[in-house]
Amino acid sequence: MAVLATVDEAEFIYLREKVGATDGNLSVHLKKLEEAKYISVKKSFSERKPISHYKLTTSGRKAFEAYIDSLEKLIKK
Repeated sequence: MAVLATVDEAEFIYLREKVGATDGNLSVHLKKLEEAKYISVKKSFSERKPISHYKLTTSGRKAFEAYIDSLEKLIKK
């Protein structure tokens, strides 16, 4: 979520490199976020290779901002 909050959209490989996760681990996390409607995915092909683009939805951005606000409140205590 933090990586997606800093870009308009990101490919799977970019996200994998930024967070240092395995393909399987990242796929599970992204699927859960998609099911929660926090991210959207657009799939396409380039030279017969699948490419997935992910972006935060409006509700995902709001949820992430609320999470950051909560963390800031905890730190200030």
